[in-house]
Amino acid sequence: MRVVVVGQSGNVGTAVLRALRAAEQVDSVLGVARRLPDRTADPYRDAEWAALDLSDPDEESVVDGLTTLFRGADAVVHLAWLIQPNRDRDLLRRTNVDGTARVTRAVVRAGVPHLVVASSVGAYSTVDDDEPRREDWPATGIPTSHYSVDKAAQERVLDELERDHPEVTVARLRTALVFQGDAGHEIVRYFVGNLVPVSLLHDHRLPLVPLPAGVRAQAVHADDAADAYVRVVQQRAAGAFNVAAHDLLRGPDLAAVLDHGRAVELPPRVVRAALAAAYAAHAVPTDPGWVDMAMGVPVMDTTRATTELGWEPRHSAAQALEEVVAGMAEGRGLGSAPLRPSPRLAVGPSPLPPAERDAAVPPDVDRELFGLYLSDHLTGATAGLDRIERMVESYRDTPFHADLAELAEQVRGERQLYRTLLATLGIRRRRYRQMLAAVVERAGRLKLNGRVLQTSPLTPLLEVELMRSAVLGKLGGWRTLEEYADDVGLDPARFAALAEVAQRQLALLDRLHEQTRERAFRRTP
Repeated sequence: MRVVVVGQSGNVGTAVLRALRAAEQVDSVLGVARRLPDRTADPYRDAEWAALDLSDPDEESVVDGLTTLFRGADAVVHLAWLIQPNRDRDLLRRTNVDGTARVTRAVVRAGVPHLVVASSVGAYSTVDDDEPRREDWPATGIPTSHYSVDKAAQERVLDELERDHPEVTVARLRTALVFQGDAGHEIVRYFVGNLVPVSLLHDHRLPLVPLPAGVRAQAVHADDAADAYVRVVQQRAAGAFNVAAHDLLRGPDLAAVLDHGRAVELPPRVVRAALAAAYAAHAVPTDPGWVDMAMGVPVMDTTRATTELGWEPRHSAAQALEEVVAGMAEGRGLGSAPLRPSPRLAVGPSPLPPAERDAAVPPDVDRELFGLYLSDHLTGATAGLDRIERMVESYRDTPFHADLAELAEQVRGERQLYRTLLATLGIRRRRYRQMLAAVVERAGRLKLNGRVLQTSPLTPLLEVELMRSAVLGKLGGWRTLEEYADDVGLDPARFAALAEVAQRQLALLDRLHEQTRERAFRRTP
């Protein structure tokens, strides 16, 4: 059986990959993602990969690309869903709802017999009680939650596919909150932001937890959700399936995991108003619609998944929550852009592969000049990382945020590589150069244009141009190191691959420059 998974590098997709790897009947797995993961890292090394952006404005190009990837597949599992930037509703809808429609068109064109789609408890219409609802409860969404509205719209796309193409077997899994420890830092980025000191989650050190009165939630461990997906694929099951652990988490249960039970229950409208104010101030990435959804979604009855699929969760909701809270406190993650770990985990130079640990500067290479060259590129990476991290914050609510965040992680990794190379070769780092670069970069933020210590309209354009120049210099560095790699005892392929990454970074910055230059000097009416 050949399975194609769209969105395989995210929280659920990573767990599905692990489950497919161990599943009977599955011979090959193709992962499709907008940003490819580290394909040398577990579990991503166990699949083929293809890059494709569902939100590309050229719809026919996307459908054609998906059709090519889907041909010969026995099943397509569609998991891709964009959470942030949630202030950009056009981008979210184009990715999530229109993206699903593009997947369905490609499934039909490619003749795929089975489509399995990630829906959510958020697709259901609101309730005001705790009576368990089965899959026939209306999936019309909660109007004040953009996530719920889009999930309901996605369901309508699937309804149309079932109506117009009965030859395609369609399944939809309506999961509860999906948790795993390796999604800890992702959840912090997407929902918590910098307002809450997540390190206090370690050992339950939060002083108290404010919760909306009456809140209750269902959850499921990512590996249990993945097991349900694999069972649906193996059995070519059709229809909707509720997927959640058996226990229901109420306020005291949530507080027991977060801070030993010190919960303060507040009227939901007060919590919503506080979150709305924090969101308006850009202090948190979560909008108040998430409170509306949390208070309004039904409790799901999972009988159908248990009886028809033979599915049984191995983790309770409380266990799944405990694991992800620990992951949040630790900044855990994996080698994909959505699941990347906290930057604070990257400390000190990482060791080189065994074959390169004896690298040394040979006598026919000027050690002083070579060391100075490496140290200067480390200095550039240090200044570049500071700049790109600031750009990530500046573009948080734009379509470029995810790509810039990925670029920042790449620059951070490149800085670590330079540190490793210097340590392995026994060359001093000249730390004063890195410190001076950081000072100069920060001083450069002061604009001698009447806007001292304020953001100038020119700032985005100049930042992109400076960053692009830095990447061009870095590209030259990788090509130089590729030239000398054999002499020093390093792998030239590593630097060739980094040069290709730099080319992609330049393409991203060119797209960003095109957008910023269009509006740099135009007066706002």
